[in-house]
Amino acid sequence: MSEFKSGFVSIIGRTNVGKSTLLNNLIKEDVVITANKPQTTRLAIRAIANRENSQIIFIDTPGIHKPKSKLSETMIDTAFSSLKDVDVILFMIEATSKDVGKGDTYILEKLKEINKKVILIINKIDLIEKEKLLELITLYKDTYNFASIIPIEASNKKYSDIVLDEIEKLLKPGPMFYDPEEYTDQTLRQMAEEKIREKALRLLNDEVPHGIYVEVTKFKDRKTTKKEDIYDIDATIYCKRDSHKGIIIGKDGQMLKKIGQYARHDLEKICGMKVNLKLWVKVDNKWDENTQILKKFKYTN
Repeated sequence: MSEFKSGFVSIIGRTNVGKSTLLNNLIKEDVVITANKPQTTRLAIRAIANRENSQIIFIDTPGIHKPKSKLSETMIDTAFSSLKDVDVILFMIEATSKDVGKGDTYILEKLKEINKKVILIINKIDLIEKEKLLELITLYKDTYNFASIIPIEASNKKYSDIVLDEIEKLLKPGPMFYDPEEYTDQTLRQMAEEKIREKALRLLNDEVPHGIYVEVTKFKDRKTTKKEDIYDIDATIYCKRDSHKGIIIGKDGQMLKKIGQYARHDLEKICGMKVNLKLWVKVDNKWDENTQILKKFKYTN
């Protein structure tokens, strides 16, 4: 039997390249929120892949983008700070890239400073011809000494073992850091906040989602009158404008109700019991400059 391996892996790339979709498939759990909008991930979330001969702890990071607020600056700092403490880095790009753009060049310069083992993940290969993919591989081979280059479709689970096998090859023998039943270090409260935000991201207009922040103010389990287990969850959705508040609530409260229904459905699967979810909406045009809130998005090892 081969020696047990373990290690930490960070996933980095520009916004909307598919990092969170890939991670959920690698873990085989819906651990990170996904939406077809940039800057979906704000936290450096740890997710754990337990295999027969290894335990791989992933750190999903916010997408690299041009900062426009203190929140953006914190997210980018979080992404790059995570790279210093890992054993392997997955650098993810899109197959549709025609050259090494400014954003990817910036990331590559940071990778050269850190000097870690890096696997280049080329996502969305279903969108281009094979010849174009080969050209892109050749182009990137000249930019960095990658440990390996893996073309994938992040949404297709058949690539998961290929990626995990390549990571495992680069890891050293080590202990099991987490219980094999665990797949994330997030608390249920954090997962509730992220699930509510995910549903808002998916349902709301483009101008609203990145101006929102979700805070769970109550998270308690109890017995119903029928002696059934249930979680009472209260959460506030903060937005930056009065007009956004109206959109989030919707006509006759229908949008807020829909966000709550979709979030509750997922949370009941995560919690393994019924959930009584109540949502409120408040306006705070400076929530993304609040020091206490920004602390939540900072990377801690």
